[in-house]
Amino acid sequence: MLRPDDVAALIDHTLLRPDATADNIRRLCEETAQYRFASACVASCWASFAREELDRLGATDIPVCSVVGFPFGSASTWAKVQETKAAVGDGAGEIDAVINVGFLRSGLADLARLDVEGVVDAAAGATVKIIIETCYLTDARKVEAGRIVRDAGADFVKTSTGYGPSGARLEDVALLKREVPGIKIKASGGIRTFEQAWALVEAGASRIGASAGPSIVRGARADGKR
Repeated sequence: MLRPDDVAALIDHTLLRPDATADNIRRLCEETAQYRFASACVASCWASFAREELDRLGATDIPVCSVVGFPFGSASTWAKVQETKAAVGDGAGEIDAVINVGFLRSGLADLARLDVEGVVDAAAGATVKIIIETCYLTDARKVEAGRIVRDAGADFVKTSTGYGPSGARLEDVALLKREVPGIKIKASGGIRTFEQAWALVEAGASRIGASAGPSIVRGARADGKR
């Protein structure tokens, strides 16, 4: 069983609501610094602000994670490339970009791969996680998407945006772990408890995306006292 601090180090503490305010982002950064989460994950418009807040709090080693093409993934590759460059320029050390799900569902694998490659190149060495939105894909498409992400040079395949009809599922993480060797997995979407997070880690996830990071860590602490 992981220690609570180890659990925190797996969590991208996330706030992606369209109505999020500067105070909300500031609080996210404060919690990120307090719990030592893996990153503070925000919309690209907040990347610079979040970087400044983490630095102010002395958390200079904790990266800002910026989403790109979020939440639908249907922006042009050019738009995703520009957003990625802007986010990295604003201090983002990690990029979570949404793949073009329509390309995947249409069997346009080459276009989907070019889309991912564009983001990876634009990230200029920043960690890249590609969201494949598993709830819209068959198992065969999930595997195909994971291989596209891996072969395009991204660091992680990520299950979900949290804005689709369902989020992270144990069977999807296990499928990707089994069928797409060589790629790390980020599980996200609807993860609110330590028990959920731990089960996803056991299934193969090495990063968790959640807005309930503090509650998850508190759950880990309570579990350790049993």
